[in-house]
Amino acid sequence: MPKILLVEDEESIAQTLIYALETEGFQTTWVSLGRDGLKALLAGDIDLMILDIGLPDMTGFDLCQEVRKQSELPILFLTARQSEIDKVLGLELGGDDYVTKPFSPREVVARIKRIIKRCNSSSIPVPKANLSPEVNIEHGTAVYYGVSLRLTRYELLLLGVLSKQPTRIFSRAQLMDAVWTDALDTDDRTVDTHIKTLRAKLRSIKPEADVIHTHRGLGYSLQLES
Repeated sequence: MPKILLVEDEESIAQTLIYALETEGFQTTWVSLGRDGLKALLAGDIDLMILDIGLPDMTGFDLCQEVRKQSELPILFLTARQSEIDKVLGLELGGDDYVTKPFSPREVVARIKRIIKRCNSSSIPVPKANLSPEVNIEHGTAVYYGVSLRLTRYELLLLGVLSKQPTRIFSRAQLMDAVWTDALDTDDRTVDTHIKTLRAKLRSIKPEADVIHTHRGLGYSLQLES
């Protein structure tokens, strides 16, 4: 099993993440202090670290710098800080991804799977991917839970954009630029309308699923299913 080191001082957050990770097949070690995180790295074979920035004894940034002196271990920052400067700093110091609180445990797990697939060799097994829409733009096809979706051209292109980068939030402007390249008279409502019809077609196959998420004031994302 992939081994995750969680460095987080809030027990409620840690327990939520531990449950989500172990449900998906990850083995998790939890510590609440940065110095204990360094000890755990030296003592165990860790595949990825989830690192809170606001630790009691040091910042997550400082701990990341210490780790980077001796290892290229994948690091996912987890923090309440939402400023762009903090995000950029975390990534420049060697972080592989950045999630802000409050967060979806499923999103964190999905991001971890992507990081491991991208950064690691086949020596580290990754839990089986969740069932999500499979889109082939060249052939004009989309399959969801083994069922072919009957989509319009723009619905297919829209689903294709979202499925290429699961969990990424696309603004309406970004979706318009990517999908409606030849339709200059479109507006934000066009994106909303197509999202609505696309959701309906996905739910006709699996009614309880909520694959496409709306992020108020930000846009839309496709979430991996558990």
